[in-house]
Amino acid sequence: MSITIKSVTKRFGKFTALDNVSLEVPSGSLVALLGSSGSGKTTLLRIIAGLEVPDVGSVLIQDEDITHASAQQRNVGFVFQHYALFRHMTVYENVAFGLRVRGRPDGQVCERVTELLKLIRLEGLDQRYPGQLSGGQRQRVALARALAAQPRLLLLDEPFGALDAKVRQELRTWLRRLHDEIHVTSLFVTHDQEEAFAVADKVVVMQGGKIEQMGAPHEVFDHPASPFVMDFLGNVNVFQGRVQSGRLLLGNIDLAAHDAHPQEEERPATFYVRPHELDIKRSANGTPSLKANVLHLNPAGPVTRVQLLAVDFGLTVHVELSHERRAELGLSPGDTVYVAPRKLRVFLPEPEYTI
Repeated sequence: MSITIKSVTKRFGKFTALDNVSLEVPSGSLVALLGSSGSGKTTLLRIIAGLEVPDVGSVLIQDEDITHASAQQRNVGFVFQHYALFRHMTVYENVAFGLRVRGRPDGQVCERVTELLKLIRLEGLDQRYPGQLSGGQRQRVALARALAAQPRLLLLDEPFGALDAKVRQELRTWLRRLHDEIHVTSLFVTHDQEEAFAVADKVVVMQGGKIEQMGAPHEVFDHPASPFVMDFLGNVNVFQGRVQSGRLLLGNIDLAAHDAHPQEEERPATFYVRPHELDIKRSANGTPSLKANVLHLNPAGPVTRVQLLAVDFGLTVHVELSHERRAELGLSPGDTVYVAPRKLRVFLPEPEYTI
């Protein structure tokens, strides 16, 4: 089932939660609504679910206008952050609840619940109560309950937000695998960009009630459409420089970028560089680079995070190096080095440029 959002606006008093939002969700896809608190992502999810009604605009499922249909009429499965399981019911009865409400025969209920418990890898735990399960297990039960009535859509609001980091990582891998098995059109809300990129087919970045950018994870990451998207998607170094006559000027760095600003008039520009897109050299050797002093070294997982002070800018710069590259350089705090960008993103009032 595809979802189409057409020019939806939603206000709560004087606060505009959604401002003329349009979105296409292809049938069978898994889409992440990504943004910080107050960006409008949960309001959009609740409008699709029928828990809120837009002030303006329409919602269609498979070309059927459901804007004013009740939540019950939409046949949508909804999974909340805090599970919302019935604590006095067993796992079996929690999953069976929606089927019993719909008056399904006991034989059908038993068959469907057994199928779902196998799907979520909780066979044998059907007679336990939610309080006897781990957080990850409870969230899987909540997901099974949402799937029990075979919904047209599956909506998840920060489904892993109440779990610790290790369980979150396990569950998002499991959710991706589950989606590949059942192919229910799904949207999930998250503020965690790593989670969105690991799970979703398509990422929708939201801010201030509007969609900043949407696309496949690699498209959004490699080609951010705005400074907000660039800054939101992980750590980034930000420099203030200039553009003039097709040149990017940043301290001692002078690079050609003819499309960025070919005019002779000098203009200020903001340069963005991710930590892994910078390299450290012991000497400049004629390469465009920034002189910097090493402040701190932090081996973190597969990389060493290096904190430096850019001498000409008085700014802290963060670089990520492989352990092999760090060992090759023999870095120590206090060393003077040269930082060279492998990739720069430049934002002007015109479109963004990558060199």
